[in-house]
Amino acid sequence: MPPQGLPITSAATSEALARRISELGDWFHNIDLHGIKTAPNHFLGDFPNVKWRHISSSIPADLTGATVLDIGCNGGFYSLQMKQRGAKRVLGIDICDRYLEQARLASHTLGLEIELEKRSVYDLEQIAGQFDFVLFMGVLYHLRYPLYALDKVVTKVRGKLIFQTMIRGSEEIKHWESDYDFWRKDIFSDPCWPQMYFVEQSYSNDQTNWWIPNRAAAEAMLRSAGLDIESRPECETWICTPNARSREGCFVHHMELNGTL
Repeated sequence: MPPQGLPITSAATSEALARRISELGDWFHNIDLHGIKTAPNHFLGDFPNVKWRHISSSIPADLTGATVLDIGCNGGFYSLQMKQRGAKRVLGIDICDRYLEQARLASHTLGLEIELEKRSVYDLEQIAGQFDFVLFMGVLYHLRYPLYALDKVVTKVRGKLIFQTMIRGSEEIKHWESDYDFWRKDIFSDPCWPQMYFVEQSYSNDQTNWWIPNRAAAEAMLRSAGLDIESRPECETWICTPNARSREGCFVHHMELNGTL
């Protein structure tokens, strides 16, 4: 197990840490830094630990030697959990400087070494190689081009993708035919049909909430990107592995992007 950060031994040290946490603004990840919580009044409760409790058993307890990419790492909660399990390399990326600074503070305080880079999901090809575990948690619905991003994410997955998104609408799944006649319209009014809800202005006081899928759409997008769904440890999270189709799809997609098709 990696060494833990030094415990807080004085009130002055504790106050200094609390002050630094406050200076970094509102935290979306509630992380326990030696007894000091970074977001104790989070509107979702003890988030994201409330989700991690359901997800954690789907990930090996011993990640010795594994490589991890955390896309949209925010304050670093998931990156730190993976490093705590012994992952050899954990790379967290985000486009927000404040979140990256929060993650650096948490990493330093807990003595868990993770790499942090300012990078967009749309620039993943700039990261060399693939990873044993890729986390894509709570990012999809913040993107204007979600399927384009997901196609890029899959190219980084050597082992497993841990994917989480907000879902709204129906959580029921139906079997659908592979094709329908042009004049068949009733399927689109079925709440179980895969669909994305577009937010033109704002949802939950967040103007970056753009596309929110129902369950059927989330799972259809994963399959469309060339992923096999292994499990669904909680209602908004899926564990996936790339299949042969994803390798083909990435090749075709690459040629399309480069104008060779």
